Amino acid sequence: MSASHLVVFPSPGEPESPADRIRRLQHEAKSLAREHIEMLATALNEVSRLSSEIAEGGELYAVGAREIARRLTDEAGKHALTLTAIIDRN
Repeated sequence: MSASHLVVFPSPGEPESPADRIRRLQHEAKSLAREHIEMLATALNEVSRLSSEIAEGGELYAVGAREIARRLTDEAGKHALTLTAIIDRN
């Protein structure tokens, strides 16, 4: 976990101001959104891997399934890379 994902909570004796609470909750929501995008990128990489296996599977797989898998391999992999780049920029 990087330092940007760490959240500092006030001590129990120190009440949190509404502004501090809003900042903390916004940071937490942004962190969760990033995790969700990372999960999508991971899933797309897995789709790309599975699709590649089917596309290269030869005659065991129906022609239509191989063709869809071939297209998914490229598309899913590219989308995963794009999402990773977006995450890295923010």
